[in-house]
Amino acid sequence: MSKSKQLKLGAFMRPVSIHTGAWRYPGALPDANFNFPALKKFIQKLEQGKFDAFFMADHLAVLNMPINALKRSHTVTSFEPFTLLSALASVTEHIGLVATASTTYDAPFHIARRFASLDHISGGRAGWNIVTTANPDAALNFGLEEEMEHDERYRRAREFYDVVTGLWDSFADDAFIRDVEAGIYFDPDKLHVLNHQGKYLSVRGPLNIARPIQGWPVIVQAGASEAGRQLAAETAEVVFAPAGNLEAGKALFADIKGRAQAIGRDPDSIKILPGALVIVGETVAEARAKREHLDSLVHYESGIASLNSALGYDVSGFDPDSPLPEIPQTNAGRSSRERVVALAQRENLTIRQLAQRIGSYGGLAFVGTPQTIADEMEQWLNEEGSDGFNIMFPFLPEGLNDFVDEVIPELQRRGIFRKEYEGKTLRENLGLARPANRFFQPTAALTS
Repeated sequence: MSKSKQLKLGAFMRPVSIHTGAWRYPGALPDANFNFPALKKFIQKLEQGKFDAFFMADHLAVLNMPINALKRSHTVTSFEPFTLLSALASVTEHIGLVATASTTYDAPFHIARRFASLDHISGGRAGWNIVTTANPDAALNFGLEEEMEHDERYRRAREFYDVVTGLWDSFADDAFIRDVEAGIYFDPDKLHVLNHQGKYLSVRGPLNIARPIQGWPVIVQAGASEAGRQLAAETAEVVFAPAGNLEAGKALFADIKGRAQAIGRDPDSIKILPGALVIVGETVAEARAKREHLDSLVHYESGIASLNSALGYDVSGFDPDSPLPEIPQTNAGRSSRERVVALAQRENLTIRQLAQRIGSYGGLAFVGTPQTIADEMEQWLNEEGSDGFNIMFPFLPEGLNDFVDEVIPELQRRGIFRKEYEGKTLRENLGLARPANRFFQPTAALTS
């Protein structure tokens, strides 16, 4: 009997909840974003639940909102990802550590060096979420007057990926011989100097760190625009892109895997893991009541600011009880704008209603009992809507504990989620191959 399909599960922590009202929920930790002892307990609970990865998003600017809205946001402060994940690596053994790093506002050498270091520190558990950064305020923090044009950001990201992965291949896997008797630390014939000269980047190399344990840290990508999907098809191994319902998920799944196959990649080498907010109750009614209470904690000032940010356009001057007006294309993230406009049209929402939804969380959500949530996840898996999910917890620690203690056992009972980790590295647990070094052939000792 063949083994059933297996869900892959990441935890999208940001570094805790994406929901704007999460910090105000009864029993939640208001300072969880900046509370290391709490974050340590969270990741250890995730590892107890056999999650594939702890996924930390990042912001390179305080969110571009009016101060009256910004003062209500729990994401105004959080740890720098590499510092936090390096610390969390020392208190975990199996769970992957995925960090967001921008191709627009950082240098390839920095990115390559940090992720190689994290991969070695963690024993092969690092992952890089490639983002192009759409917040215009981030540009102001890096000496620019305005952000780079959308498609130009993605063209730069594609070259950036080639440079970073080339730097990771600077040394052969067996370059460091450390021959004490002969006094030879590494074999210079197994060192490659990249000498990259491209449209956007000029990087000599080599990287001054041994090749990562995984060869390359796992490549994650979240863009859902045309440019984002193409970048994912060409580079990503995990795709964290939004899908609001099963039909949208199936379309995204088929599109990205189809693009990958068209350029010669194995579609199974890409895991599609859309984000999903999960709220667990003893009954469906109880779970819905939790969601309703959680959403009620989002102030309209915060909601309208989140809506403006998602649209890349200020609609606060319009009648809040009128329909969403025609929204011009801006330089903001296109997939988020299109998703919000489609939601407003599909459900005939006013600006006020839309702000409430977006200000809380307007994406895919599983709200119900452990059994109904498992039913939905199993359907997505079997109907090729996804390979799994990046779980978003509504409030912590309760929401995380509910999922690990109640939903995970139900998924395990159905045989669609692991009871033990399959390997030592993030790649092994995700079922991803270790990439070959493009500049050096492996020796017989390494392939045997």
